[in-house]
Amino acid sequence: MAKKIGMKSIALFVGTALAASGLLFVPSMLAGNTAGSVAAAETPVFAVKTAPVQVKTLRVFLQVNGDIVSAQQAEVFPDTSGKLVSVRVTLGSRVRKGDLIAEIDPSRAGSAYMSSPVYAPISGIVILTPLVVGMTVSPGTGITTISVDDQLEISARIPEREISGLVPGLKAEVSLQAYRGEMFAATVTRVSPVLDAISRTKLITLTFDKNDSRINAGMFARLRINTRNYTDVLTVPAEAVLQKNNVSAVYVSRAGGMEKGLAESRSAELRSVTTGVTIDGWTEIAAGLLDGEAVVIQGQQLLSDGAALWIIAHEAVLIEE
Repeated sequence: MAKKIGMKSIALFVGTALAASGLLFVPSMLAGNTAGSVAAAETPVFAVKTAPVQVKTLRVFLQVNGDIVSAQQAEVFPDTSGKLVSVRVTLGSRVRKGDLIAEIDPSRAGSAYMSSPVYAPISGIVILTPLVVGMTVSPGTGITTISVDDQLEISARIPEREISGLVPGLKAEVSLQAYRGEMFAATVTRVSPVLDAISRTKLITLTFDKNDSRINAGMFARLRINTRNYTDVLTVPAEAVLQKNNVSAVYVSRAGGMEKGLAESRSAELRSVTTGVTIDGWTEIAAGLLDGEAVVIQGQQLLSDGAALWIIAHEAVLIEE
């Protein structure tokens, strides 16, 4: 036998469904007449999320890949031609200037000579696999490469379309695959005066602001270079800005306009604004809003000027570090 569904059950079901879609109806009168019918006068209330207008510094940035290299390194060459008879270092060996690296036998058939030693020209770490014993070398043959490990740089190439703001002194954040979630500070120290005609890129060099023993030459780096700052500008989350008749506008949450019995009474005010740059999810507001006002960032697509609001969440103010 089918069960009867009362009017309260129906109202609860409909109200739940509308709330999920961002729209609520708040009954202002619910009464039955002598015939048992129900009349209701209902006010539409829109569930929205808001965020404060706030002063921020917006940073224009570009993201590129780079390689960590040694600021100072030296390739090791022998003084004479001959056969490589001994190698005293391996990849990663730490050497001091003047340490014996290898020995060369310059003798030929029918003659004998003393071996010729090869010494480290600088102190550092061997970063290139040395040649193997038995190979024939000459004064132009590099046996290995030694790098000064505490003087590291980042080398990166910037596409031609992005070079207009490149100057020494720009700050950058560096992320490394080996240390996910951790950022290392660096500064642009050199910008090449010429553009590579083949790759259409310009080479830049950055140095780390602090030495860190975890960082090694040969690592892959992901760079975020801040090229320009918009300091102390009024901003709103980019999703708050709508286009109304080709004019930028936002909905401002203001006091008054909601049925009694709910939380704080709020209503929507459609306000035209003048926007500036949009960076990293934030839009600059040049005119039309005041610091601290609340704008609607979710649910605004269903709103009209003067609509009653139910604030289900208000984003916290972001504190600049």
